Amino acid sequence: MSYKEKAQEDEEVINKMGTEPISKLMIAMGLPMILSMVVQAFYNIVDSYFVSAMPDTAQIVGMGDYAMNALTLAFPIQMLMVAIGVGTGVGINALLSKTLGEGKRETASYVAGNAIFIGICTYVVFLLFGLFGVQVYMNSQTSDPIILQMGKKYLGICCTLSFGIILYTIYEKLLQSTGKTVLCTIGQLAGALTNIVLDPILIFGYFGMPQMGVAGAAYATVIGQFVSLILDMIFHYGFNNDIDKQLRYIKPKKRIIKDIYIVGIPAILMQALMSFMTYGVNIIFISVSTAAVTAYGVYYKIQQFVFFAAFGLNNAIIPIVSFNYGMRNKQRVKDGIRYGMMYTLIIMGIGLIFLQIFAHQVAGIFALSPDIQKLCILSIRIITIGYLFAGANIAYQGIFQALGCGVHSLIISLLRLIVVALPLAWLFTKVSNAESMIWWAFPIAEGVALIVAVFMMRKINKDRVKELV
Repeated sequence: MSYKEKAQEDEEVINKMGTEPISKLMIAMGLPMILSMVVQAFYNIVDSYFVSAMPDTAQIVGMGDYAMNALTLAFPIQMLMVAIGVGTGVGINALLSKTLGEGKRETASYVAGNAIFIGICTYVVFLLFGLFGVQVYMNSQTSDPIILQMGKKYLGICCTLSFGIILYTIYEKLLQSTGKTVLCTIGQLAGALTNIVLDPILIFGYFGMPQMGVAGAAYATVIGQFVSLILDMIFHYGFNNDIDKQLRYIKPKKRIIKDIYIVGIPAILMQALMSFMTYGVNIIFISVSTAAVTAYGVYYKIQQFVFFAAFGLNNAIIPIVSFNYGMRNKQRVKDGIRYGMMYTLIIMGIGLIFLQIFAHQVAGIFALSPDIQKLCILSIRIITIGYLFAGANIAYQGIFQALGCGVHSLIISLLRLIVVALPLAWLFTKVSNAESMIWWAFPIAEGVALIVAVFMMRKINKDRVKELV
């Protein structure tokens, strides 16, 4: 695509952002992002389903429960990989789009090359963790020898072969920055389908393959990630003609790396909070029972369907409100806030109703012991009570970012995920009916964060929105 054609395409997008009714624009921009996020949630569920169905052996009864517990304990590190990749990608996307828009092809090529360099360095960190840190990490959460063995095996594979997920995230952003979002979706879907197909084959040993158990689940995951990476590399080097790809552009430049992380570090922190929260919950819940940890892990995979959809819409709220705030169009900013909030609450409300009605059926998808299934159903019943609070918080976070108040958004994240949720969960482990009470930490934390968010929004509205034309 020539720069003239790209300029015309950008002008069409700008016209749409500034003129199309917000109610329709929010759906048009949000729906592809929601679908993409839901695909991610779906194959996380499929992964967990096959792992939970692992058969018992002569030595181990309840193999599926042990395996699910091991994957739950490993999950925060996998989330951290994604957080660093996505957060860095946000910085890459912002800087690369800006330099291309300015017509600085040489600088844009260095941004792309340095992005690949950063990805390689990030992989080295997780490779070293996979080789030397997994043992310490797993020991910090459990002393059960079966869970330790499974968790170390699964996480060790995911970390030492994390080249796929980390570099895939980088190449995905290089494609997104030049408007090739359809190619990104193809790469993502191909990786997800590969993972889904390979899961039962490698876990249970179908078609002549050895039965690998949790190691099979790990290999299916990393192979799927490599498929996505390979396709995105083909798309980038074959079709991304806006960027030069010579090897010399990978040479690190301090200024470019700094500019990437000026935007990327806050995004990494926002993403990483979920990882820290899950790690903290695992440590706190293990004092109650391993069943509580496993139940939380299963619930977390289930709730991703709803929360990922809300975050997909959040990714549409930010550019729409931000663009019209830059245009100083008060009415469209207010419409963006109103419809963004309304649509997010609709998504969370549908999730709340569905999970309340079908809690038994959803938990029954997994081959869990009766005790764990009972706790999983209880967690769904209690935590979903706070879904409307959570939806409002997610919408406010996007609105704050769009209006240039990123610190406010970070504060809300800290409140709902760390500052309130973890101390409350710990306190509830001290009561006699801890297995029932611990789940209340999450809706209460969302409620507290929402109260703070409402007061923040009032001040931001007074200082930033009302002054617009």
